[in-house]
Amino acid sequence: MDKNYYIEYYKLERENWWFKARLNIIRSQVEKIAAGRKDLKILNVGTATGATSVMLEAFGKVKSVEYDQDCYEFVRERLDIDLEQGSILELQFKDEAYDLVCAFDVIEHVEDDHKAVSEMLRVCKKNGHVFITVPAFMFLWGPHDVVNQHYRRYVSKQLKNLLTPTHIQFLTYFNSILFLPVAAVRILSKLIPFKRKGSGSDFGLIESKLLNSLFYKMFMLENIWLSKRFGLSFGVSLLAIAQKK
Repeated sequence: MDKNYYIEYYKLERENWWFKARLNIIRSQVEKIAAGRKDLKILNVGTATGATSVMLEAFGKVKSVEYDQDCYEFVRERLDIDLEQGSILELQFKDEAYDLVCAFDVIEHVEDDHKAVSEMLRVCKKNGHVFITVPAFMFLWGPHDVVNQHYRRYVSKQLKNLLTPTHIQFLTYFNSILFLPVAAVRILSKLIPFKRKGSGSDFGLIESKLLNSLFYKMFMLENIWLSKRFGLSFGVSLLAIAQKK
């Protein structure tokens, strides 16, 4: 990955409508998992530029893992978090070490996603939780996925199959309200390619502060349903929360 992408990504994780809304949706689901506890042992795999790890610290002690060397060094220079370099395919932790194991938009980056989920489950305690988010629907595949080095996008059945050995507590699509405009941009960009700014990611397409604020508020409307664990039948992304048997 281009080193300059992490500088761009750090800002996006803290200002972009998609990242901000996703972070709040994730937080509301972790609150349900924690059920008032503030002492969870949490593993956050694929921490990117650290926004999710900082959020998770409200619920307990967080260990973060990042595979990419450049990203790892970038975050170490900027954040005071417990971070080490490593791969989701070979986590350097004991069996059943964590109450909550997270991978937010991570497993689509690895070819062997079955191995990735297996490792997450291995280090998760009995009755602990695994929390995964991924991009949805291969027909939405485009330059954004190439730039971000994805192997695939998912449908709910695929994610459910990966979590077969667990009790799935919540499996839903999200980013549904904005699904049609996102799909239109993705499909049109394949028919009529256009030059993108920065890294070439879709995250940089919205530069207007007004639109950024509007999209954030529209996306956050979904949390009215998601926070009550009412599932959505389609969306740009998927999330799954599973309890280890």
